[in-house]
Amino acid sequence: MAVTEAQVREALSRVIEPELHRDLITLDMVRDIRIEDADVTFTIVLTTPACPLKKEIEASARGELSRIAGLGSVTVQWDAKVPQHRGGGSGKQAVPGVSNIFAVTSGKGGVGKTTISVNLAVALAQSGAKVGICDCDIYGPNVPLMMGIHGTPRAAGNRIVPMVNYDVKIMSMAFLTGEDTPLIWRGPMVHSAIRQFLFQTDWGELDYLVIDLPPGTGDAQLTLVQAVPLMGGLVVTTPQDVSLLDAKKAIMMFRQVNVPVLGIVENMSGFACPHCGTVSPIFSEGGGRQTAEKYGVPFLGAVPIELEVRSGGDEGRPIALREPPSAAAQALQELTRRTAAQISVQNLTGAPLPVIQ
Repeated sequence: MAVTEAQVREALSRVIEPELHRDLITLDMVRDIRIEDADVTFTIVLTTPACPLKKEIEASARGELSRIAGLGSVTVQWDAKVPQHRGGGSGKQAVPGVSNIFAVTSGKGGVGKTTISVNLAVALAQSGAKVGICDCDIYGPNVPLMMGIHGTPRAAGNRIVPMVNYDVKIMSMAFLTGEDTPLIWRGPMVHSAIRQFLFQTDWGELDYLVIDLPPGTGDAQLTLVQAVPLMGGLVVTTPQDVSLLDAKKAIMMFRQVNVPVLGIVENMSGFACPHCGTVSPIFSEGGGRQTAEKYGVPFLGAVPIELEVRSGGDEGRPIALREPPSAAAQALQELTRRTAAQISVQNLTGAPLPVIQ
């Protein structure tokens, strides 16, 4: 008997997407089924190009299809369409063309928040996503330095064209002021600048807009959560107690303004000696995971200390670009995949985000 499309769909309806916990057919992830003689070709449309589970999904699909009598070869093709965040709220305005806006913050300074933001943006772009990063740390804008770009954005009509490097669109106050020019601004001016960055920048079509927030829970954070429908927030901490104390405040801030916490990242989790390989927990260890467990939020991973993380930031070449990847680069790539997965879960199910161990 000839293999039919109905048989293929029935088989693929038994393949469960591991993070969304629904089958591929229900999720409308299967497209362009073609059958020639007994050979089957189809496309699986992932919810993010950074999906970490392609091999697992393909293996399950091939296993279910193998039960069809008379089946020939199976060719699996891949595509990706990032689901759009549909949330909103009174007084919030979507940024045209941007599917998902998420913020990266920390309770205190000096924990590597911008390093995480920049590497997330670059790694998402490497995966094939359309990405922008908005530097909302108005008083200490470091994104351009870490992204290896400088200059002045040009205007197009009444809109600003963002700068671009590593396939990431970038907007920052650092483009508009001198390196040694302090911004001695009160809250309303910060509020105005952030709104201009969000709504008067020509972001185009983006899958993800990463917002690099200043540390703390002040004017910039309040402006952001009131202005746009954030789909989630990511909290960066180090393992030491003083950092964890402030990270808890960042978690509670997101909860009070009804923004899901995508997860906690533990940065500077240990230093591996380049000579002997001994790992030294300079800032203690395990605090990020323990805080995630206590507050019931996902723990997205730990990023070790490496000299190349610092030098890459200073030289404007994020370590996520390093080949072959170092331990820190691998950790940041995994963090990127987990963050993208959390965004997809939140958008497609609306269910509480799974706690990643």
